[in-house]
Amino acid sequence: MSGTIPLIDVSALAGGSPAAVRALADEIGRACRDIGFFYVTNHSVPADLIDRAFAASADFFAREEAEKMRAVYSASGNRGYVPMKGEALDPTRPADLKEAFNIGLELPPDDPEIVEGRMFRAENRWPEMAGFRDTMLAYFDACHGLGRAIHRAFAIDIGIDEDFFEDKLDRPMAVLRLLHYPPAPERLDEGQLGAGEHTDYGCVTLLATDGVGGLEVRNRAGEWLKAPHVPGAFVCNIGDCLMRWMNDIYVSTPHRVVSPSGRERFSIAFFLDPNPEAEIACLPNCASDDRPARYVPIRGDAFLLSRLSPTYETSGLGKGAKEASKTHA
Repeated sequence: MSGTIPLIDVSALAGGSPAAVRALADEIGRACRDIGFFYVTNHSVPADLIDRAFAASADFFAREEAEKMRAVYSASGNRGYVPMKGEALDPTRPADLKEAFNIGLELPPDDPEIVEGRMFRAENRWPEMAGFRDTMLAYFDACHGLGRAIHRAFAIDIGIDEDFFEDKLDRPMAVLRLLHYPPAPERLDEGQLGAGEHTDYGCVTLLATDGVGGLEVRNRAGEWLKAPHVPGAFVCNIGDCLMRWMNDIYVSTPHRVVSPSGRERFSIAFFLDPNPEAEIACLPNCASDDRPARYVPIRGDAFLLSRLSPTYETSGLGKGAKEASKTHA
């Protein structure tokens, strides 16, 4: 069992030789079977784009609450502003000490899934800030491309067609999430954190951090490891949806964010969930007589709803998604 989160150079994903890609897939596979987390270095997302996204995020969260609330969260689309203490990632604990802003796949108003009001399909709720939309959509697209490339490595590692995931991730329920954690108050409610202990819901997460620290990862031995900031790198981790697809060969790992002391913290997470209609069923090569399929097949949107709903039960922000699911399951 590794005591650290591995650092993986993924430059081979961009035109590397077959042997280099195979070696990279093996390295990623080991990390996914072990701790479920790894750092991604030498990736395809431009550094200046990351800087611009962080600057725009800080600008948004510095706005008055009334201005931010004009783009308040819509659960049916999983988009918009989540106010401070608006969710509890660990529903057994007090609400998280953070605020967030969710951006989904940008679809035109006349897209059939928008017109029909499909679950997790909606127009983004943009604040009135110059350049904000363009920056965030460019960042979303860059992370979407990187996430799909990493899925090719997953496919190679388990021995299926390397393009297996392509048509299941081309119109994803992905979310780009801007996060702001204020400095920890002098007194916290018992068990309260910046983000409560949880596993992520989708396939993979690409997290950019600002150097303040606070992310902690629980390894298989039950020990909490600090995930230090690595300049220019993403922290990548496996989510519950991919774990289900992989029949628990890859495993999602509990993690949390401890509220920073004396400093505010910003991070940007890209959660790559599959297309709504994608069937999440045991992948080829992931089951055997000794290891039968552990989960029944489920649609991507139904699985995401099952994981999101408990997070917002106490705040009421999840009501819209439940209502949409009754009509568009």
